[in-house]
Amino acid sequence: MTSGNDHESVIINEVQLLLAEKRTSLAAIRTGIAVLALPLSVMGILIATSRYYNIVHVLPLFVPLILLCFALILMGLYLIIRSIVRLRHHDLHIVELKRKHSKVAEFID
Repeated sequence: MTSGNDHESVIINEVQLLLAEKRTSLAAIRTGIAVLALPLSVMGILIATSRYYNIVHVLPLFVPLILLCFALILMGLYLIIRSIVRLRHHDLHIVELKRKHSKVAEFID
């Protein structure tokens, strides 16, 4: 009788682990959005203050800044896309566990 309870507790622990991984993926999405928002803010400030400088005079500073903003945009997109793929993987795994183990399915929404 205890082996059935042990089996259920192992499945519940596996679901808890998958839910923890989902929380980690959601945190990575939040981080990706923040990283993606930073270059947009910098560009907004540069556009708003563009009448106070001449682009030709600040070109040595402007080019590295644009390259850094582009790299941050790529990093933010990478974090978001990777996290969404991992979220879908964890969701599919949880659905599979729910399908296989009906006793555990009542605890998982």
